[in-house]
Amino acid sequence: MCKIICITNRKLCRGSFPEQLKNIAANRPDLVILREKDMSEKEYSELAEKSAEICKGYGVPFAVNSFWKTAAKLGIKIVHLPLHILREMSHEEKAQFDVIGTSTHSKDDAIEAEALGAGYIIAGHIFETDCKKGLAGRGLGFLEEVKKSVKIPVYAIGGISPENAADCIRAGADGICMMSGFMQAEDVSSFMENLKNSIKRKEK
Repeated sequence: MCKIICITNRKLCRGSFPEQLKNIAANRPDLVILREKDMSEKEYSELAEKSAEICKGYGVPFAVNSFWKTAAKLGIKIVHLPLHILREMSHEEKAQFDVIGTSTHSKDDAIEAEALGAGYIIAGHIFETDCKKGLAGRGLGFLEEVKKSVKIPVYAIGGISPENAADCIRAGADGICMMSGFMQAEDVSSFMENLKNSIKRKEK
């Protein structure tokens, strides 16, 4: 079954980020990753604590992005790390977490990430996206190549929408990651239903 992962960016929300996160968590994505790359670790830690509580209230897995020491301090057992941070961590530091994910941009990155103990990979960007304006997506062929190179789950990111999500699954992805779709949805329930239905229709 396709997994659906929410990547946050509070600046994209039309209203309150905590309220939007509650609406997202209520619709049960498979994972929420608190991205928020512009924050200091202190600011991030405060937001992570509140966000983790929201997700916990709905039984939704929650991941800290980059700040693994904050995750350890808060008792959060899932972290998503840039590959360069994963490279630097000791075995003991990694052992504090149940799941460590990382982002990769090549087949070689993916192979290295798996060897370093990553439990999943987010591969991208697949399609052109506003986050990386002017940069062409790496495409479905790239996604297929990454998936064939590792045994751990691979999730697609970058320009994913209800219209192309199923194409990613057909290319081998175990799931999809979305940011703006979740952050900007006025009706998260309808958005999630539309996304799931689009995937089901195209998978048939």
